[in-house]
Amino acid sequence: MRDEHIESSNGKLGILIPGMGAVGTTLMAGVMAARRGLAPPIGSLSEYGAIEHRGEVRNLRDILPLAKLDDLVFGGWDLFEDNAFEAAAHAGVLSEHHLEELRDELEEIEPMKAVFDPEFVRNLEGTWVKEAGSNWELARAVMDDIDDFIESNDCDRAVGIWCGSTEVFTPLDEVHLSVEAFEEGLRNDHPKISPTMIYAYAHLKKGIPFANAAPNRALDTPALVELAERNGVPTAGKDLKTGQTLMKTIIAPGLAARNLKMDGWYSTNILGNRDGAVLDDPGSFKTKEESKLSVLESILDGDQQPELYGDFDHRVRIDYYKPRGDNKEGWDNIDFSGWMDYPMQLKVNFLCRDSILAAPLVLDLALFGDLAQRSGMSGPQEWLSFYFKSPQVAEGERPVHDLFEQRRMLTDTLGDLAARRPALSDTSEESVREPAAEAS
Repeated sequence: MRDEHIESSNGKLGILIPGMGAVGTTLMAGVMAARRGLAPPIGSLSEYGAIEHRGEVRNLRDILPLAKLDDLVFGGWDLFEDNAFEAAAHAGVLSEHHLEELRDELEEIEPMKAVFDPEFVRNLEGTWVKEAGSNWELARAVMDDIDDFIESNDCDRAVGIWCGSTEVFTPLDEVHLSVEAFEEGLRNDHPKISPTMIYAYAHLKKGIPFANAAPNRALDTPALVELAERNGVPTAGKDLKTGQTLMKTIIAPGLAARNLKMDGWYSTNILGNRDGAVLDDPGSFKTKEESKLSVLESILDGDQQPELYGDFDHRVRIDYYKPRGDNKEGWDNIDFSGWMDYPMQLKVNFLCRDSILAAPLVLDLALFGDLAQRSGMSGPQEWLSFYFKSPQVAEGERPVHDLFEQRRMLTDTLGDLAARRPALSDTSEESVREPAAEAS
């Protein structure tokens, strides 16, 4: 569904986050710091991106009606009662210096009680959770939370982005195949309806765009795809592409472009934050593994080039290692062959900051999801594949994993949206990058 009119970005935009942990609080702190000129929002395409428009390269904020950082209001749900300052301090991502500078704003953000089911996240024990007679009542409670948040914060509109933990792998069942079956499953507490699905349902039912930053199955169930399209709501997911998989989608297209043969790709990670603890459970790891494994098989197409890519070994491991904290380390060993089948190796050791890489992606998804909603777009937003390990696509379509092709899809869509604006002189919005560049 598409409407040529793009509604105004004026007014407050609520960003609702199920899972106010490391990623969510890092996002909040980064936006607050950018607004105050304390730190730049590096890594965000919405803040630093530029595309060619009407014969010249223009900053996205100059040609698109994106919500301003000053108009963003944060809220969300969490398993623990800690406010955003306490949660950020516990996550250990940001320095004490930055947290103290932002304490006043962060302390004001208190989480709403979460929807939680230990059957889906086995290595956490939630202490700040909703109690209700059924999943249907939980979904209604989330919708009430959304209404209360929008009203109490004087928001004109909102977007939701799941930033919670990875749930155990959930295969599709009949309950996931239609809206009616799903709603009946909510009433009857069907065991294959997860908390992520409940949050997604609540947002889509309220007509609010929803993105899934984790590998959990939610938006890619036929029932919720149907609901999004029925209510005219954009969706995007799943599983943010931040560390090791980002490197894969950069390196693999290069090897494929030179027609080098892939023999094997072994990946292992060590991670010590809450996400690492959750992934220590085999059920949650299976969900993450499925997402991470899907990338190479699309870029290195064994059907098209069986001699080069028809039989390579791809392995992924994740180990919880508490001392590493949020600073994930990923090792890749790549075995490939060249002329006359002579073997070569490429080794990558990526020491990254997981939430620092994820936070700007969440910001972009919030702003672009809001833009899509105001532009009359609905259902899976394939042009946002750039941000995900397992991009959500329309039924029958094959996801694109090549990072450079994904970026082309993204910039082409943004260019099309920019072309729908009749004039720039009276609609351009001031970039946040000027005050942010003065950061000390």
